[in-house]
Parts: sequence; C-alpha cells; structure tokens
Amino acid sequence: MHTREDLLAFLAAQGVEATTYDHPAVFTVGESGAIKQDIPGAHTKNLFLKDAKGQLWLVSAEGHAAIDLKRLHHVIGSARLSFGSPELMVETLGVTPGSVTAFGLINDTAHRVRFVLDRTLAEAERVNFHPLTNTATTTVTRAGFRRFLDAVGVTPIVVDFVAMTVLE
Repeated sequence: MHTREDLLAFLAAQGVEATTYDHPAVFTVGESGAIKQDIPGAHTKNLFLKDAKGQLWLVSAEGHAAIDLKRLHHVIGSARLSFGSPELMVETLGVTPGSVTAFGLINDTAHRVRFVLDRTLAEAERVNFHPLTNTATTTVTRAGFRRFLDAVGVTPIVVDFVAMTVLE
C-alpha cells in the first residue's frame, strides 16, 4: 500500500501541484472546523460504502453536503448502501477510519471501488483531501485532481447532492 510520501511523489510525477498542511489528527468533519479555516479551497467529507450486492463505493462530497444514503443508491444505480468495514477499507484504499480520502484510490489497483464525486467538488477551483492520513490535508487544483483520477484510471460518477441527480 502507498504511504503519504508515495502519494505526494506520485502527484508530483503526474505534474500535480500539491500543498500539504500538517495538523493534529481529525476523525470527523466536525472536528476539523478550526483547521479548515486556514486552508483555502473546498473541504471534503468522504464515505466508504458497500452495497447489498457487495460493490464498494467511495463518496467524496463537500464538507457541508447532506448525503441521503436512503436515496443515493437510486441515484447512482447501486443496491442499498451501508458503511463498509474498516478491514475492507484498509484492504482496498489503504486507509483507516478517519482517514478516508479520494487519494486512497491510488491503492485500489484492482478497481474494486466505484467513485462518486460531489458536483460542488468537481467544480471547485481547489479541493482538499487527507493524504492517506488524517494528520494532514493536501490541496490540489481541480485540474490536478482530474489528472490524479486519470492517472489511477478512475472516472467519477458526478452527483449533484442538492438535486440528487447524476450529471453526465
């Protein structure tokens, strides 16, 4: 599994400019409020999910987005969703609870996880994710994040969480 250092080197090799801010460990969006104030860009919350048919999902949404799990499966075309186990999270994304991040897709070389991206994040000029650990936040541009996704072979399903629709 890739480490924070591996991820940052990978981003640099892809020509993605990244700024990483070290901070105390945070485990929830609520805990990160004071830290976010000093870091520019859109902040995220990330959910690792498993559907009733065993498909794994990673949802990255703007930190204040309301995610209705009872409706989301209809929108993305999955079976009913629930949270994935910590063991499965480590196995597929190489992260532990509290450190879930879209950058974990670098570790999903078997492409077992489908990625759902909030429209707000897809359109943000700068986005912030944990660099595989919850003791730091890494900021990249929208173009840089797209370059990362292309490099790991992931095409996101972009969802407008306000309208609860998939964007083409």
